[in-house]
Amino acid sequence: MTDGTNGGTVAHFREPETGRIGGDGPGIAYLDWGGDGFPLVVLHPNGFCAGMYHPLAARLADGFRLVGVDLRGHGASETVTDGALLGNDAMAGDVLDVVDHLGIDGFAMLGVSLGGGVAAVVAAEAPDRVRSLVLCEAIAIDPGERERLGVPFGDGESPLVAGARRRRRVWDDRATVVASYGSRAPLDALDPEVLAAYVRWGFVDRPDGRIELACDPETEATIFGTSRPHGPIYSFERLADVRCPSSVLYGSRTDLSSEWFDAQAEVLGVEPQVVDGGHFLLFEDLDRADRLIRRALG
Repeated sequence: MTDGTNGGTVAHFREPETGRIGGDGPGIAYLDWGGDGFPLVVLHPNGFCAGMYHPLAARLADGFRLVGVDLRGHGASETVTDGALLGNDAMAGDVLDVVDHLGIDGFAMLGVSLGGGVAAVVAAEAPDRVRSLVLCEAIAIDPGERERLGVPFGDGESPLVAGARRRRRVWDDRATVVASYGSRAPLDALDPEVLAAYVRWGFVDRPDGRIELACDPETEATIFGTSRPHGPIYSFERLADVRCPSSVLYGSRTDLSSEWFDAQAEVLGVEPQVVDGGHFLLFEDLDRADRLIRRALG
């Protein structure tokens, strides 16, 4: 994997340190890429994992210390399928527990999709610690837009929920997953380095030699549902409590409502930035993502 930044190489970029904290809640895993730069805590979309940020950590290593948290139920964190335990408030508490464990005081935050919704809550809960916030296609929705969620379809499941529950759990090997995921939407839009990093950290080895999804499909489906407490609407309501400089990014070809992101920007008092791309725009072009993040964080 290329350890490049701005077209060059990072001489001292290394593999991240892995860790896991316990406490009263489920075990929460994290990756710490180290470095002497300002701490940047990164949060991933639903169904993914912190490891997908590995290629970006390589590019940003000269200016930031990236720490990625596997949100509860994801990656190497403990499996959680109970919707009552999957609120954005609980996940935000996990993030703060991780940075406390690492002895980090002030830090910046970057969240994509679900990670953006959680990052907004972290920034609201810890205004004296979160110095800047970047929301990329964050799932934080104005209550007035609830009917636009596209989740409730009568008594049936939404396509997102149904699709998550149909996800294939067990595969022969990682190469097969990369070939399959990389050939169909929406993951075919991911930069190959990001896809490889996700498959590396987002699957676990089985005793029989095969591999299995780290995130239980039921976890992903539950988060996509509407019955989970403290979900997208809660995150939107907490935006009013955010005090740090913030940025709102969304894709020109997003399959979500641009009105969601315009409303976020209005509450935060910023102009939204529309970027050529889809929902995973930050992971489609790594050089562009490097520039976007550096610009947003000053």
